[in-house]
Amino acid sequence: MRRALEVAAACAAHGDVPIGAVVLRDGEEIAAAGNERELRGDPTAHAEVLALRAASAAVGTWRLEGCTLVVTLEPCAMCAGAVVLARVPRLVIGAPDPKAGFVGSLGDVVRDPRLNHRADVAEGVLAEACGEILRAFFRDRR
Repeated sequence: MRRALEVAAACAAHGDVPIGAVVLRDGEEIAAAGNERELRGDPTAHAEVLALRAASAAVGTWRLEGCTLVVTLEPCAMCAGAVVLARVPRLVIGAPDPKAGFVGSLGDVVRDPRLNHRADVAEGVLAEACGEILRAFFRDRR
């Protein structure tokens, strides 16, 4: 999670909400990304999606079996869906997102028994630090 926080911190330089994501395989980082919606002008350029794309390129397949996605903020519906579609077996979350999160807050896509894949989830990892980087970003914008 500390690495995801480092990646998140770099987002503010280009005006993006500081969210970071890291993909690990066998305990080693294979991909990392931060939000780039503003930078790319792309509504789908969330940290999780970019990290999953980079991880797929690194391993040579869209199936990210054996990988862990670590993200500083609870994923939205799109990103939670991407976790399921990429077959990521483990998801580690920092801060909850009661306004847009879909891993327990507004819904729970990654653990929905109706889907063909479910992820194990660890929540609240360095939650205070993950929440503070977001609070500071928005405080500076006001």
